[in-house]
Amino acid sequence: MLQLEHPAHLYALALLPLLGLFFWAAWTARRRAIGRFGNHSLMQQLMPQVSRYRQYLKFGLLMLAVALLVVGWANPQYGAKLQKYKRKSVDVILAFDLSQSMLATDITPSRLERARRFGQELVEGLRSERLGMVVFAGSAFLQSPITTDYNAIQLSLRSASPDMIGNQGTAIAEAIELAEESFEDNNKSHKALIIITDGENHEEEALAAAQAAVDKGLIIYTVGVGTAEGGFITIRQNGREVYKRDKQGSPVRSRLNEKVLEDLADAGNGNYFNLAAGSDAVVDALKDRIDKMEKRAFEQRSFSEFESSFQWFVGVALLLLIVEFLLPYRSSGKRRNESLFGENV
Repeated sequence: MLQLEHPAHLYALALLPLLGLFFWAAWTARRRAIGRFGNHSLMQQLMPQVSRYRQYLKFGLLMLAVALLVVGWANPQYGAKLQKYKRKSVDVILAFDLSQSMLATDITPSRLERARRFGQELVEGLRSERLGMVVFAGSAFLQSPITTDYNAIQLSLRSASPDMIGNQGTAIAEAIELAEESFEDNNKSHKALIIITDGENHEEEALAAAQAAVDKGLIIYTVGVGTAEGGFITIRQNGREVYKRDKQGSPVRSRLNEKVLEDLADAGNGNYFNLAAGSDAVVDALKDRIDKMEKRAFEQRSFSEFESSFQWFVGVALLLLIVEFLLPYRSSGKRRNESLFGENV
């Protein structure tokens, strides 16, 4: 594989046409100066040792040397060498609630949008760990397996929407079970689950699922999104934004269920955090707790190393410049011994 470390430096190749224009102007001025002394053909006979082709050759060598120097300046790099190196981390899965209650607007601009922003900040704060993502509503799905591709996690968070899951609800128990299955079998104590939800319409099985996961070495943290006062759920209907209504036609008010999330965190040997405390504060607190967890060493082989080859281009360019310097303007051969009238002397 071939790449340039500094491709922008190739813009310096624009100097070549300018050099060519300068050479043409100098050559034209020289011919005009010689023409002032007499006929051009006669002047050539008076200067038999002057070679026009040597001047072309010397200029061509100079142009080629400049081009090679520019390419060398851009530093061509060849080859991709995979290196093995070890790093230590905790495997962390984010469980993201995509139920319609996350569309409530009791926090601005909405619970979902605030949770998305928090999730993106959290991914940035946990870049030293391996991350995965589960989304859930009435059921749970693995959105991203454990990976160090943080851009993929960020993309999943930006595109997260309740439309991704057809059946509604808050299947926290299923999300915990799916997350536990997504960790490697040999990982017994270096894993954490962060559940981002409003805790509404939870299932009773969630606490049992949390306790079962703890027995397998998982630590569960919960992050509450919303307020105790709650807010109405805004949905799109016939192209318009309206409040979601119950069977009696009254607007549905969704409230943050902090008690459930606190109990869930206690059962999971973790902590509960309210996003109302501020995204930065919650990210710092989670990062501090995960940093204190025992980390597991694993081998990574995704690092590519390219070997620079600029020295070859610079070396050839310097050689051409030396040849150009040593090459005389005068021609050699029998013309040196010819007289003005073509006779040998």
